[in-house]
Amino acid sequence: MSSNEQALLDKLKALPERQRAEVEDFVDFLAAKARKRDAFDRLLAIAPALEAEGIEPMSDAEVVAEVKAVRAERRARREKEQTK
Repeated sequence: MSSNEQALLDKLKALPERQRAEVEDFVDFLAAKARKRDAFDRLLAIAPALEAEGIEPMSDAEVVAEVKAVRAERRARREKEQTK
């Protein structure tokens, strides 16, 4: 572990429990943001191949419908996991 990492851990340990929870929430937020950015970058990376194959881009309405479907699927999966 680097000295910077140790210093960060020491600072975290010095915080009250409530603030540590806030730090954890912020770290989760940053991780989710990075995952979304990575997913977007992967999506953009395939765009030239799709265009080369002559595949038409999705309309705004199709994108909205796809996002809603994925969110509904995730919500259902979370609810199922919570009932276990």
